[in-house]
Amino acid sequence: RKELLSALGFDFEVRIKDTDESCPAEIPVTQRAEYIATKKAKALESELAKDEILICADTIVVLGEKVLNKPTSKSDAFDMLSALSGQRHQVITGFIVLGEQINISKSVVTFVEFKTITPEEINQYIEEFNPLDKAGAYGIQEWIGHAFIDRIEGSYTNVVGLPTAEVYAVLKPLIKS
Repeated sequence: RKELLSALGFDFEVRIKDTDESCPAEIPVTQRAEYIATKKAKALESELAKDEILICADTIVVLGEKVLNKPTSKSDAFDMLSALSGQRHQVITGFIVLGEQINISKSVVTFVEFKTITPEEINQYIEEFNPLDKAGAYGIQEWIGHAFIDRIEGSYTNVVGLPTAEVYAVLKPLIKS
């Protein structure tokens, strides 16, 4: 996300605060990422100066009706990637832009389709990269994305973790020439 915001030309600082990322079961799957992004923003809101704008985001991977969060182990990552192999899934990023003059949150959906990935290729990816810190156990900008993504419908940067065009559209009215 830092690289994506930098590419948009913004000066910013990263602030991290441990936040409970659980989500009540009654929140629809399509709104969970936005719900969690809003929780992250609420945790940092009191630390904002008057002229600061906060951007928080969360990304989830959805296969059918199942949410694939960050894997808890290499075995969990293997199971997720095996389930995604040859399948079409959704990547949903929820984001919020919060400041004295703004409070806008949105969700962006991108459809991703994987080619078939062999168990050996999955193990190679798990060993050479760190899938434990990624929703759905993969980073599209890494080897697995370059080699096995067959089709994307929607925003590529959304799959990376921040839908830059949508975030920029929200920030554009706040940018002073």
